[in-house]
Amino acid sequence: MRPSTVLRLVSGLLLAGLLTSTHAAPARSAPAGKVDLRSRAALIVRADSGQVLYAKNADQTLPIASITKLMTAMVVLDAGQPMNQVLTITDAERDRLRNTSSRLAVGTRLTRADLLRLALMSSENRAAAALLRNYPGGFAAGVAAMNRKARALGMTHTRFVDGTGLSAGNRSTPQDLVRMVRAAARYPTIRNYSTTAEYAVMVGRYRTQYRNTNPLVRNRQWDIDLTKTGYISEAGRCLVMQASVGGKPVVMVLMDSQGSLTRVADANRARRWLETSPQAVQIARQP
Repeated sequence: MRPSTVLRLVSGLLLAGLLTSTHAAPARSAPAGKVDLRSRAALIVRADSGQVLYAKNADQTLPIASITKLMTAMVVLDAGQPMNQVLTITDAERDRLRNTSSRLAVGTRLTRADLLRLALMSSENRAAAALLRNYPGGFAAGVAAMNRKARALGMTHTRFVDGTGLSAGNRSTPQDLVRMVRAAARYPTIRNYSTTAEYAVMVGRYRTQYRNTNPLVRNRQWDIDLTKTGYISEAGRCLVMQASVGGKPVVMVLMDSQGSLTRVADANRARRWLETSPQAVQIARQP
């Protein structure tokens, strides 16, 4: 065989080996028994016992955006006002802080129950604002009730300044939010409304369809008891849930995720980790 022929054969074999090793290389993943959550701060605990399963910056105080609405819902329900009472969206519900839009036009009339459902499932800011404005004593009394309840629940690093979460002044820690989620889960109405996949209301003469801001409520792989999402630029994308994973009740708190799907991807990563490593406990390295 000519030397040139031998050289071509050897080169071909080397190239084939390089391509094979390149395609066979495993994708980067967390070490066995570990999970890599991308959220800036996160906490996963057993809902029944409070056992910590995963923690990352769990004591860091951060803006919580629309996670705030869980506390709004609790104080509204605690007040015992008629859920079938019709309330009106007024100019006071316009967002003058961030100029966000809303499909609830000024003048829209809906029951307190409908407003509460829209605030929880679709994170409707005008709905939440109207609920607090109509709280006994008005907005200021409602915010005061939210902070009193936070203290009663042992949420020592939490502060509320409005009922929507549009202000970055609504702040908490993952540890405190676990307390809030566990408390909110004791309200059947909050569990029901927050996990509603779709809901329609009449806005004037038009039927307006709303969808849940957490797409996981439509995913059959999940058994979610309660959920709430949140987003403002200072908070990033946040997600809290109480769900059954591997037959065990858990609370997940994911804060300050930067990608539009990162909080959902983190939740799915956490679920797979809990299902495949049911006895694992992980305290992530602090940055």
